[in-house]
Amino acid sequence: MAAPERLRGVTGQLAVLVLCLCSVPSVYGLLEGLYCGTEVCYDVLGVTRDASKAEIARAYRQLARRFHPDRFRADLEVESAQEAHKRFLQIATAYETLKDEDSRREYNDMLDHPEQYYQHYYAYYRRRLAPRVDVRLVILVTICAISVFQYYSWYSSYNEAINYLVTVPKYRLQAAEIARQQGLLSRAKERGKNRRSKEEIREQEEEVIRLIIKTKIDIKGSYQKPRVWDILLCQMVLAPLSLTRYVAWYLNWVYRFRLRGQEYGPEEKLYLIRKNMKMSQSQFDTLEDSTIQDFLQRELWIHENYEVYRCEQDEELKVRMATDPRMKRYRRWMKNEGPGRLTFSDD
Repeated sequence: MAAPERLRGVTGQLAVLVLCLCSVPSVYGLLEGLYCGTEVCYDVLGVTRDASKAEIARAYRQLARRFHPDRFRADLEVESAQEAHKRFLQIATAYETLKDEDSRREYNDMLDHPEQYYQHYYAYYRRRLAPRVDVRLVILVTICAISVFQYYSWYSSYNEAINYLVTVPKYRLQAAEIARQQGLLSRAKERGKNRRSKEEIREQEEEVIRLIIKTKIDIKGSYQKPRVWDILLCQMVLAPLSLTRYVAWYLNWVYRFRLRGQEYGPEEKLYLIRKNMKMSQSQFDTLEDSTIQDFLQRELWIHENYEVYRCEQDEELKVRMATDPRMKRYRRWMKNEGPGRLTFSDD
């Protein structure tokens, strides 16, 4: 009978030990380097887990005034300014942890489930290393800055093109003739106070010619007049609409020309020519009208005709390079001297 009694005694001791382990507070699950370290943030501030935000803030203000290094006075709790500073940092950390609802919820979860320390490490450093500013706001500001720079760059290129065209005699004479026909360059005799100097009259004439050139000349390509709809911000805002229009255009193309077999119109022919040449719309717009008419006459929207045209252009380029004096000098130089070389000497 002694053995069963001894067994019951051992079983009772194990049960007591299990109950003790289960009743161990969550403090033993606290991790060094997370939140308040091995101390409970609620105990640091002297509040309970059910404390409201106002109670937490009031406790923080009272402790901060007491342990602030600038207001340090030796008392029973701290004996040096260094210890007061350490205590103040701990109080500030506890307040930063408990004042935010999400951070407080994650901290309470760590107190309730100390065994999930990997998850607690991840949640803590994810919140700590997360950017303080909303990423969406940063992206929006970046896009706006790029759009402003883009528009300013395009407008500068457009002004450079206008300044150049003003100096070209051909366009300058045409603009002056149009201005005279419209009565903008009539030099009426001025008397009295309204009389202007020759310099002022010349500046006005230059401004009129510049305005006529801006109005009459259609610049295409990279130097064309900038449009607000072409900047990055507007393109991103209108992206869903542009995608919808492209899908509708593509379905219409398939239905008209592939299913029903309709003949291509002028716009469709130009599109196919540009597609065969692998040119962007801005590059294609820079071509002369006579060149485009030549493309249409040769029916380059047909792929076989374009291949013949491309071979002709390649042969013409080879002939031009063979007869060009500069290319001859270059080939002679490559044959006799060639590019510089670096070699080891035999001796």
